[in-house]
Amino acid sequence: MPAARFLVVLDADSTLIRNEVIELLADEAGRGAEVAAATEAAMRGEVDFAESLRSRVAALAGVPVAAFARVIDRIEPTPGVRELIDAVHERGGRIGVVSGGFHEILDTIAPALGVDVWRANRLDVADGALTGRVAGAIVDGAGKVTTLREWAQDAAVPRALTVAIGDGANDLPMLAAAGLGLAFNAKPAVRQRADLVIGSVDLSQVIPLLP
Repeated sequence: MPAARFLVVLDADSTLIRNEVIELLADEAGRGAEVAAATEAAMRGEVDFAESLRSRVAALAGVPVAAFARVIDRIEPTPGVRELIDAVHERGGRIGVVSGGFHEILDTIAPALGVDVWRANRLDVADGALTGRVAGAIVDGAGKVTTLREWAQDAAVPRALTVAIGDGANDLPMLAAAGLGLAFNAKPAVRQRADLVIGSVDLSQVIPLLP
């Protein structure tokens, strides 16, 4: 990553985009409501994120990889996201997305929105369908902190000039590690512990807070 004046790191699901991708994938398996309830519990911090993710991904077993294209067609970027990304770039910053979701979706969505760098989980695939397992290490709360610090170091950005934005309990460590942690479209526990709360679901509201 080239050197930058500051770094903004967003969560993906319910932050960069309005959707929860795992719920869209679960719809393909006819298990959308079940997975949505489990996702809500994980985002409230009621269960361990990695454990919850494994159980929710297990519900996706048998979903064909062709479903990725249908899911991508359903993705809705969050209002104001393009304006925020443009403002970050105009001011000499870099923008990254670190997600407990999936590269299979983010690899299309992130570059289309102008994101500089992104990291997410990968789904295990065999014979053209999901196996119901996560491939490799899970991007959880600790993984998000590691990623933010790595990207900041790569771009020669001090901690004080990092901004993290997220909605769920697994974002709290990243929000605490950044120079400024913003709760956006967030669960109550996140709103209580973030440095600032963005009240409206409009990422352009972050622009006045950029370093």
